[in-house]
Amino acid sequence: MEKITEKLLLERCTPKTSNLEQIKILNLSKLGLKSEDLPVPLLSRLKCLEQLDLSGNSLEEMPQGMCLPSLLKLDLSNNDLEDVTTLESLTSLEELKVEDNLYLTVNDNYKLMVLLPKMRVYNGKDISTTANHVRFIAGENLRTKVVAVWESDVIPNPAMGEEIAKVKRDFVKKAVHQVQYGPKSINGYTKWRVERIATEFFDSLIQSKDKTPKRKHSTSASDSDFGTPQRKIKVISQDTVEASPRKSIRVQNTPQKVDRSTTASPRKAVHAPATPSRVLPEDSPRKSNRILNTPQKVDQTSAASPRQAVQSSSTPTRVQPRRSETPRKALKEQQLKADTPPAKQSKTHTKTVQHRGVDGSNRTPTKNVYSVPKEPVSLKPHCALQCHSRNNSPDDLSTQLWACAFQPPPGFSAASGESRVVATCGGDSVCLIDCDTGKVLKKHKVPGEEFFSLAWSLVLMSREGGGSARPCRILAAGGKRGMVKLIHPRANLAYGEFRASRKAISILRFSPQQGNFLFTGTYDKRIMMWDIGGVDSEYNFKVIQLLVLEASSTPLHLCLAPSSPDTHLLAACEDGLHCYNIQLSKNTMNRSAEYEVTFPVYDKEDKDTDYHTIDGLAFLSDDIVASKSHMQGSIYLWSWRDTCTQRPSKKKQVCAVILAELQWANTDIPYLSLNTCPSKGYVVCGDDKGRLWRYHVTDLPNTSSQSRKTVPATEIVEWPVEDKVVGASINSVAMDPDLQYTVALTDKNIVVILKRAEC
Repeated sequence: MEKITEKLLLERCTPKTSNLEQIKILNLSKLGLKSEDLPVPLLSRLKCLEQLDLSGNSLEEMPQGMCLPSLLKLDLSNNDLEDVTTLESLTSLEELKVEDNLYLTVNDNYKLMVLLPKMRVYNGKDISTTANHVRFIAGENLRTKVVAVWESDVIPNPAMGEEIAKVKRDFVKKAVHQVQYGPKSINGYTKWRVERIATEFFDSLIQSKDKTPKRKHSTSASDSDFGTPQRKIKVISQDTVEASPRKSIRVQNTPQKVDRSTTASPRKAVHAPATPSRVLPEDSPRKSNRILNTPQKVDQTSAASPRQAVQSSSTPTRVQPRRSETPRKALKEQQLKADTPPAKQSKTHTKTVQHRGVDGSNRTPTKNVYSVPKEPVSLKPHCALQCHSRNNSPDDLSTQLWACAFQPPPGFSAASGESRVVATCGGDSVCLIDCDTGKVLKKHKVPGEEFFSLAWSLVLMSREGGGSARPCRILAAGGKRGMVKLIHPRANLAYGEFRASRKAISILRFSPQQGNFLFTGTYDKRIMMWDIGGVDSEYNFKVIQLLVLEASSTPLHLCLAPSSPDTHLLAACEDGLHCYNIQLSKNTMNRSAEYEVTFPVYDKEDKDTDYHTIDGLAFLSDDIVASKSHMQGSIYLWSWRDTCTQRPSKKKQVCAVILAELQWANTDIPYLSLNTCPSKGYVVCGDDKGRLWRYHVTDLPNTSSQSRKTVPATEIVEWPVEDKVVGASINSVAMDPDLQYTVALTDKNIVVILKRAEC
């Protein structure tokens, strides 16, 4: 046996090099090596190693702690391997050979498919289809069975003060004993996998009580109905408010200036001084000023099952129009999509916006022409649901809901008769809800996860037998684990996942032009662009990283400019709004922001206020952008084209060309997202008292910055849920393109659905 030295490694590498860190191919076969002969510190210096041949030795296992981040191919054939679990650290491995290892069994083959998430070639054969089934489909089935063991047994709750280690040991032992899956020939693998899943599930329950990335406080009620518009929904009880990773320190007693260069917490909030210009009815911060008439008993049903299968809730009571309201003429939907059947159109008006700069000077008119209905659209309460409850508890008022989005076309229109389906995420689950019926159609649950963001897209799916590929809707969701889950809702299948970061995912966004391009914003201050490709009939897919965009703080929202979605990305971050060039023709893969867009409110900053956290961002048209900082008490509408035009070529900052300023709530609570409905000219944003501020933008004031007045909201929709859950903060809002439904997610585990009032 020859001793492993740096000299030997340099002699047996290909191509020849004098630097260990540059070795890509290494042959250490037939040296008679045993496991203890592999020097971990020396081999761990091989950061660029892609191929390693250790065949023909006497290895019983790979040494613990071996870190080879670039290793793609490993040959361990003709050894004495007994334990494959030590290969788990080789997370990039794609090809593995372990032939002629006498002690390895079929159970070890299955273990390797789980331990090596990227392995696709095993002993010279492509195992992608089998591996994906073992990792995802079979894995989800085992997780469901493990959760069922926990929920069906009388094992003490680990939060009740019992001895945690004993409870964990008893639960894992019981799960391993009870869960049966697959043929007897792989019983060893099944018990091993169940033990890992049960341990991870139990640890997630403990972490959710203390140090998990949590966002903000929350509330809950079971799937329940509103009753008539004069009435509000009841919620049975309220749990203790919990802190959250995203909104953990949102409310502080002492106003404090945030130092963006040194702040440790990515979600540190500050108080804003009261804005005297805001004139609103005085009411309790936790009490709605709407007067309740005859209360109505709420039909509460149990929350959805944690299983991934289809989930349904009771059909909510239909809400009749409020008799006391002034009747409005029903507005016919304007024909906006080519695939929508012809319909009578409502009166619209087309506006060519003459922009002015922030100094009041006239600028060249842009060609931003958009048509919106003249009359505003009013809303009425439709239903409220609690479908993300922890452990299906109707008393869960602490799970926070973070993102919602309506499913995209094709074949989807108001006249087609297809239900309007919205996806929501929060806690450990993603739900699909039919807004027409108020039913939870499907629910995907991942124990230990906390979902923060989701996004829809259309990708190509190939057919069996080699037929032409067809587009299919997929849903991506991510959260605190840094994993992106890829879901095919129609098949009710989470067909894959990939790691975007070692830290939590804050935001996901697909390219509207290239449906397989996905952007991820993460808590390690990075924005990454991925090509997730399409899927075949066996749900095989491949993910390629295309770009890494460096940010100076956590990204909160991502928008691709509608006029140039393949070249410009706007990122709303903790420390401001930044613009990136995302053209793939550039040579560099890692990039920093080209410039920052600044706002007039920055001039008002002092030691107690910081307006740089941009927690709301959306395009209202190809040119008009809506954005806000949580402390400014207003929403800016500004011109994307004029802002870009006025920027000198080498300037790193440019002030947004403000078109209008919309009056909004006085609050120091961050991360209350706004949304837009471009086809109807609407901007909507919730506040920390459960109200929806709705703005019908049919015209933009043409005034200078000195004389500009804030534009009041077209309508403020009061919180429609009864007093036990008053004051819920509305974290996210979504509107379908025809503005038939508006969905609001709260920090108190309630999904509120409002419907367009046609009376």
